[in-house]
Amino acid sequence: MNMTKIMVAVDFSEYSQKIVEYAARLAEKMGAELLFVNVINQRDIHMVNQITMYTDKITVESYLADIIKDRTQEMQKLVEASGCSKIANRFLIRKGVPFSKLIETAREQQVDMVVMGTKGRGDIAGVLFGSQAEKMFRHCPVPLLSIRERDKSD
Repeated sequence: MNMTKIMVAVDFSEYSQKIVEYAARLAEKMGAELLFVNVINQRDIHMVNQITMYTDKITVESYLADIIKDRTQEMQKLVEASGCSKIANRFLIRKGVPFSKLIETAREQQVDMVVMGTKGRGDIAGVLFGSQAEKMFRHCPVPLLSIRERDKSD
């Protein structure tokens, strides 16, 4: 199978560095481009929008500008720390429901594979509503490689 583009879902959780490193090794062996994707959760945007009704110190636009700047810098750090800066790569930030935007981006960008972690920031929400990873497994249009953190006893 010829893989030319691998999408990496990055949520900046404690597992992100390991996921980026694994994807970088995979892309290097396959000669593939890396497409790093982060999603600003619509729930967070909605919360900021609610706050703006009570203060003029923040706007949704300023919140988004700040978070995009911060996440872009964090992604650059992850890329440098993982040693994949020599591999062709791009970084996209989307806004919306994470699993839905990841699926949409995989289709739009015509990726050959998605790499992501099994755990992220939303463990409690995952217990109640099903994790983003679980939803990705059910709906992803391409092969999905899930990287999990090993237990210390493994």
